[in-house]
Amino acid sequence: MVTMQVVGAGLFGLALIHTFAAKSFDVLAQRHPRHAGLFHLLGEVEVVFGFWAFVLVLTMALVAGGKTAIDYAESRQYTEPLFVFVVMVVAASKPVLETVRAVLGLLARAAPVRTELALVWLGLALVPLTGSLVTEPAAMTLAALMLAPQIFRPGIPEWLKYGALGVLFVNVSIGGTLTSYAAPPVLMVAGAWGWDSAFMAMHFGWKAALAVAINATGATLLLSRHLDAPPYAAAAEAAPPELVPRMPRLVALIHLAFLAAVVLLAHHPVLFLGLFLLFLGFTQAYGRYQDPLILKEGLLVGFFLAGLVVLGGMQQWWLQPLVSSLGPTALFFGALGLTAVTDNAALTYLGSLISGLGAHDKYMLVAGAVAGGGLTVIANAPNPAGASLLRRGFNDESIGALGLFLGALIPTAVAAGLFII
Repeated sequence: MVTMQVVGAGLFGLALIHTFAAKSFDVLAQRHPRHAGLFHLLGEVEVVFGFWAFVLVLTMALVAGGKTAIDYAESRQYTEPLFVFVVMVVAASKPVLETVRAVLGLLARAAPVRTELALVWLGLALVPLTGSLVTEPAAMTLAALMLAPQIFRPGIPEWLKYGALGVLFVNVSIGGTLTSYAAPPVLMVAGAWGWDSAFMAMHFGWKAALAVAINATGATLLLSRHLDAPPYAAAAEAAPPELVPRMPRLVALIHLAFLAAVVLLAHHPVLFLGLFLLFLGFTQAYGRYQDPLILKEGLLVGFFLAGLVVLGGMQQWWLQPLVSSLGPTALFFGALGLTAVTDNAALTYLGSLISGLGAHDKYMLVAGAVAGGGLTVIANAPNPAGASLLRRGFNDESIGALGLFLGALIPTAVAAGLFII
């Protein structure tokens, strides 16, 4: 098994390199048109970890035997990838989006600033904070779809797009810390350490809310002279009323009920998958009020996260001793850095297995993990969802790892500064 641990660490490293070099496959596709389809597939960030997870399982079958490989793959917990897939599709449905847009529109029109500025601020601040209620993946999906027509479009400088993306990813990562069930890295330790929502609000929530507001305000100010009225609002005003069927309140309420039920059953895959099948039937029955569901994007994100689960399961042998050897301050910055190349939920889960961690150590571990959750696509479970929904707004329809890292540096520093107080 020692051999497989080394192989697993090596394949994990290759997957990280592949993630950061994903854009290079587009160049290979242009140079080798005969295999362009394969290179475009390998250039999809969402495919990377799923691909290398298959390589790991195949290598394990060759080295340790087929039964060992199958037993390992089946021993992993895939609830989170399945939940992210389901909640993405439900949250992105037209009735839910129209309801959220209507609520944000009312708030934006009441704000003492230009409506488009208020909408961007709300999308970067309020929606990520609702992740503490509806879970971070749902908040990421809603925020990405709200912001895409305003920020992630032609006419906005590329560096500003990366800055806004970094703010969104960081704000979603810390915005789920007001409760004990919504952020994956918090959920991994809440039960083991006895952290309830009151504890989270007192020790993390107010700092997170302040950091979210600061980050969103800075990004909105930088974007202010590039913003126009959201295109979906102009399109709705221009379209003849008879061509835009009015969304019945009952249909919208049923969609919101599906979303709420999926969130409440987030840890019971048999139940939320059953609800999802019922949801698909409902959307077919009332197709007049629907847009195409984002099934492809949701499946790709689920594939990415499932691959991360398989590959990440082989990293405990080196991660856990490293985490347990650090003092409180070093633990904070170590967690912040390690989150960028692992996954903050995996990191805090390993921390929960360490006996003898003091209360201050526990706080520092989780604070560092959530503060660093926006630095890369793999740092936080909802990030692949945001990347999948927004990448078409960037040059070459792909998100560069370096651009995201640089865009997230300042908002990460703001969050880290407040959490370390």
